[in-house]
Amino acid sequence: MALNELSRELLDVLCCPACKGDLDYRKKEQKLACTKCGRVYAIEDGIPVMMVDEG
Repeated sequence: MALNELSRELLDVLCCPACKGDLDYRKKEQKLACTKCGRVYAIEDGIPVMMVDEG
């Protein structure tokens, strides 16, 4: 796994902090997008920034 990739185990437990929807991992863009409410969260240095104000 490359340094900028999120592990499958982490992706399986993460959900949108705003609506608890599933997240779609956009590997090229290094973002997580909620499939329910549409919020998009950045991934910085391999760490998801999951603050609602940032989404």
